[in-house]
Amino acid sequence: MEAGLQTNEYGSVPALRAADFDYPLPAELIAQAPAPERDQARLLVFDRGRGTLQHSTIKGLPGFLRPGDLLVFNDTRVRAARLFGRAANAGAVEVLLFTTAAGDWQCLGRPAKRFGVGTVLTFGDDVEARVLGTLGGGRYVLRFPPSVDVPQLMARHGEVPLPPYIKRPDGALAVDRERYQTVFASHEGAVAAPTAGLHFTESLLESVQRMGVECAWLTLHVGPATFLPVRSENIAEHRVDPEWTIIPEETAAAVSRAKREGRRVVAVGTTTVRALESAARESGRVEAGELWAGAFIVPGFSFRVVDALLTNFHLPRSTLLMLVAAFAGREEVLTAYAVAVRERYRFYSYGDALLIC
Repeated sequence: MEAGLQTNEYGSVPALRAADFDYPLPAELIAQAPAPERDQARLLVFDRGRGTLQHSTIKGLPGFLRPGDLLVFNDTRVRAARLFGRAANAGAVEVLLFTTAAGDWQCLGRPAKRFGVGTVLTFGDDVEARVLGTLGGGRYVLRFPPSVDVPQLMARHGEVPLPPYIKRPDGALAVDRERYQTVFASHEGAVAAPTAGLHFTESLLESVQRMGVECAWLTLHVGPATFLPVRSENIAEHRVDPEWTIIPEETAAAVSRAKREGRRVVAVGTTTVRALESAARESGRVEAGELWAGAFIVPGFSFRVVDALLTNFHLPRSTLLMLVAAFAGREEVLTAYAVAVRERYRFYSYGDALLIC
């Protein structure tokens, strides 16, 4: 239910409730493993102009693209950021490391009772870290000794940080280390995969390029906001943490050419949308360079760049579902989700896909 409008730097935003983005989902439709092959996922196609839904597969994606389309991908790579350790005299702990500044690391940590300020945690090869402070919401600041190479520590002892709805009693599997990365992942720094990109194979990329579709890449390091629910019933009160983003000169130029020539910019994944729209100027021109992508995209948002979107199916009440609803209409998206549930599509990170064109 709307309760007036609020304005931010991205436009006028209706004050909606988190409950407006809820939907029922049987637990058995939450994908627990990837499809046998990346391009075997199903694809639900929503044509906004016609208001129609069509069932297809990822292999059929080229049939919904046009020569001249520009596909933009997020090439971030997921680091093995989940570490298991022990708190001094207090038992086992688990952390998810996600950002660093001046040698200190922010993390999600549990159980909370073992993260008192000053507590010493031990990981891997007897590497110690001290809890410097708490940031609320299960987040903490850790300090490692200057001599510790934390990325190397994660590489040696860390696990792929699968979302909590993927149940692995004994941790991530070998298949997760491969399949929870895109085939073009090249810049490490994310704690979650840009999941729409997981469907692409080298063969599919070659296929779309042969038909005259242009491809470009940017990097947005997906942060822990992916895991965090919207706790405020009024979504205007929710804050999304900015995520570090790099937009190469060639990608910015490709977007500018496409917009100037009236060709579609097709974003592969919500993270790509967030990166492009955060970097866009009023003219629609995308600035190359590095930035913190901070756009909170909800219905009422004024899109400047993206014309079509390939995305997975997202959690109820999540910021990602709100972004998709902003792009295609809340009622229309919830109708498409209801069809996907009825037709037994697979949901979330390892699930099927939705193309909005």
